[in-house]
Amino acid sequence: MKVLPDIPSHTARAIMRSGIDAWVFDLDNTLYPATSDLWPKIDQRITLYLGAIFGLDGMSSRALQKYYYERYGTTLRGLMEELGIGAEEFLEFTHDIDRSSLLPDPVLASAITALPGRKLILTNGSREHALLTAAALGLDSLFDAIFDIADADFIPKPAPETYARFFDRHEIDPSRAIMFDDLARNLIIPHESGMTTVLVAPTPNQIVHREAFETLQAAASPYIDYVTNDLAAFLNGLTWRDVGSRGL
Repeated sequence: MKVLPDIPSHTARAIMRSGIDAWVFDLDNTLYPATSDLWPKIDQRITLYLGAIFGLDGMSSRALQKYYYERYGTTLRGLMEELGIGAEEFLEFTHDIDRSSLLPDPVLASAITALPGRKLILTNGSREHALLTAAALGLDSLFDAIFDIADADFIPKPAPETYARFFDRHEIDPSRAIMFDDLARNLIIPHESGMTTVLVAPTPNQIVHREAFETLQAAASPYIDYVTNDLAAFLNGLTWRDVGSRGL
């Protein structure tokens, strides 16, 4: 495992010559920095939603939210499994946030555009959330497909069946695909399936809005091939030399 984005030319050659033709990106805290206020806004909306439907105070609602999240992978899945609550209202409410703090990222847009092959988003969020967030970042025209939580039959990453459904739906050969995610646990099945995996991590001492169990020992995991704290720089490091087509 190598900590990048300062990519040595031999590493860039190895990645680009591996025949990758599918570039798969998580959305939240991956396509935008983990320091963004977007995820805390969603997190707060989830707490409000639980408080409203159960009549709970903020602290109790928060505790229930975290119980569902840790046990089921998403709060929504917990509500569906234990109470039979439908997804549409939950997703609409929790993703109804102000995205004005996100600014277009032309460097990342250029880096993604330069990648050979298909570019896809694989998210535990909704399609609408992915579209609006990508638009705020200036990336909305760059992706060939979005695979959202509804496409996964509301079974979130890191469930193996979600990746299998994604591979089948979009005819992905894992040995020719690479995945970027901010959570190490979401890279286990991709790595075991044959994908190249990249953990998009915060910089040291950076405050991030994630639970401790999600990030514990992430950087030392054997199923992570590379780690970067700058997605745009990592991608630019692969393509700026015009890898492959002109003799790198």
